Amino acid sequence: MSHVYAQSSSVAAQPEQTNDPWSLSLAPQLDEHPFAPGMSAATFGLGSEVTGTYDADLSLKGSAELRRATSIVQADAIHYDVDQDVADAFGHVVLTRDGNQFVGPYAHLRVDANEGMMTTPRYHFILSDGNGSGSLVELHDDQQETLYDGTYTTCQCVDDPTWYVRASRLELDNAQNNGVAHNGVLFFLGVPIFASPWLSFPLDGTRRSGILPPTFSVSSTNGYDVAVPVYFNLAPNYDLTLTPRLMSKRGVMLTTEYRYLTPSYSGSLSLAYLPHDALTNTDRYSISFQHQQTLGADFSAYVNYHRVSDANVTTDLANSSSVVVGGQSLFQQEAGVAFNHGPWSVLTRVQYWQSFSDTTPPYNREPEVNVKYARYDVEGFDFGATWNATRFTIPVANSTQGERLLFDPYVSYEFERPGWYAIPKLQWHVASYDLSSIGADAPAGQPKTFSFNVPTLSFDSGMTFERNVNLFGVGLIQTLEPRLYYVYTPYRNQNYAPIFDTAPLDFGLAEVFTSNRFVGGDRVSDLNRITAGLTTRFVDAANGNELARFVLAQEYYFRNTQVTMTGDSPPTVGPSNLIAGDSLNIGAVSVQQGIEYNQSSEEFTQATIGVGWKRADGKILNAAYLYARANATLDNETENQVLLSGEWPLTRRLSGVGQIDYDIVSHRVLAGLIGLQYQADCWGVSLAFQKYTNISSTTTPTTGTRVLMQLQLNGLSRIDNGLQQQFRASIPGYSVAPAALPESRFSNYP
Repeated sequence: MSHVYAQSSSVAAQPEQTNDPWSLSLAPQLDEHPFAPGMSAATFGLGSEVTGTYDADLSLKGSAELRRATSIVQADAIHYDVDQDVADAFGHVVLTRDGNQFVGPYAHLRVDANEGMMTTPRYHFILSDGNGSGSLVELHDDQQETLYDGTYTTCQCVDDPTWYVRASRLELDNAQNNGVAHNGVLFFLGVPIFASPWLSFPLDGTRRSGILPPTFSVSSTNGYDVAVPVYFNLAPNYDLTLTPRLMSKRGVMLTTEYRYLTPSYSGSLSLAYLPHDALTNTDRYSISFQHQQTLGADFSAYVNYHRVSDANVTTDLANSSSVVVGGQSLFQQEAGVAFNHGPWSVLTRVQYWQSFSDTTPPYNREPEVNVKYARYDVEGFDFGATWNATRFTIPVANSTQGERLLFDPYVSYEFERPGWYAIPKLQWHVASYDLSSIGADAPAGQPKTFSFNVPTLSFDSGMTFERNVNLFGVGLIQTLEPRLYYVYTPYRNQNYAPIFDTAPLDFGLAEVFTSNRFVGGDRVSDLNRITAGLTTRFVDAANGNELARFVLAQEYYFRNTQVTMTGDSPPTVGPSNLIAGDSLNIGAVSVQQGIEYNQSSEEFTQATIGVGWKRADGKILNAAYLYARANATLDNETENQVLLSGEWPLTRRLSGVGQIDYDIVSHRVLAGLIGLQYQADCWGVSLAFQKYTNISSTTTPTTGTRVLMQLQLNGLSRIDNGLQQQFRASIPGYSVAPAALPESRFSNYP
């Protein structure tokens, strides 16, 4: 009985010993062993007819072979000069070196040096899957070749490849995995699409400097849009991409992106500049700089800087392959230094906002110092405090500005036993203000210097019950987890406190178990409230996966809430909104939904329902429904939307993707995408039509459309600078087939 093993590219497996300790062992994988000092590889000759002179020459005829180490020469006839270590091979010559093969009618070789030449060769590189032909190849060593009047492609169809590079001289370096074409022309479907006197390309998937696949789109705002990225692999830890871009309706634009990575710092800098936009008659630009650095001694620093010439840059001048989901009106500019050691954490930062919104922009922080101290499980106690000092400014006339100092200590004790827990907690919020200016909308009698302090007592408790159940033949563990959360905060008058960084919390499953209805330091809600929640889970007993979860929660207020702010709807005595949610993950189907019901008005406040079906990678369908009643946060407009998306194969190589966001209230498509992907063995093309809505700077939303296309030639460039990013952002669960693993260099070892 013979043993057959697949050749792996990983570390060699251990030989398998047979029953007889003196017999040969079965090696699952070829493995090389270095020669001892002074030793060299032996030369073996095979043939139907062998003649020669001892230590002088050797002639092999009929299925002739000459072997040394990992190099093999096969031909109809071979003459080997032992003294000169030179071999001449005639007729159907096949040269195999480390799995790479060259086939031709004649070859002249220096065997040990792996040097020589072959006429009219055809070649195949097993690791990179590259192949081609030429009039002559010069073999410099076992890793480098020069091919004259040659071609290179990764397509398996050697006689008629879909794409190939033809050059007067091809320099192929397998050691560096790099190819250089002199006077090269790139052909696709037999048509020349690019030419250059010097063209460099990788022989594998590693990064190489050169021209990346161009992107092409047609949009209602930019017209014909062509971008040709040029990539510079400056070093293993930093690179640069320059992207000249031509938009028929706007003009010529240049984008640069510089990335860097070191053990102590990393970041990126992106600049885009359009000297004169033909549509707006203005110079337009965008700047994005991100930097993170470790300073040592528990210190670190960061910069997050974004600035644009106008609000519509993010949509009008977005890269043809970038994700467009809507407008942006706020751009952050922030830098800070942080310290983290043990229970201490300190952040000092400055923060500015570039705003194009019609509403009041956020306040700048110049500067802010935030100090946190936290200790956990000290004899059962958790305690800590937060100190925050901030100077708030805003570039709006007649606005309130000034300094705020916060101090928030807390202490809690956790009673925890198997199956239940209880956590009483005491918090204190102290806020002190020193205002430098008072705005026109401030309340009458607004003082410049004042303070308030608010204590909060909370009690969190819960239990967990478990039982074994069997549903549809599956062994499950069902849990029942009731929870009660009580919070009491007395009323303190906070009307004089300006709203620097505070907003009402959204009402959801995470927010109902918090001690404040606001986020930020300017408001602490007076509360006498209890929240009851009930959760049940179904867990697969075999693997621990959660298959289903159902949650129900409701708040009850024992008194009316008086502390409020603009955009807030304070609750009254009695039960508050009821929240129900669930998630199911059964096989290929996943379901998530959440519902908020107002018992007082007997109407739904919010509802979200999502269903996903993923049969396999590349086969997914999603449907979702989103509803929210009109409120101040939504500009008193009802949100009522349906979202559909999916990815599905149409043929073995062709797949379709699609996404639509339809607003039922306005009866219009807010966003939509439909696309096709074709993936062959050595190339791929993506095509998509997209509609998007721009709501950044106008009260009436505007829409835009664009058609996008990208061609990707596997082996010439494997970098995705195209539509996969757009597809991944638009279709939840979108996946790309994994690339095939390279074969071993001994796969073609005869």
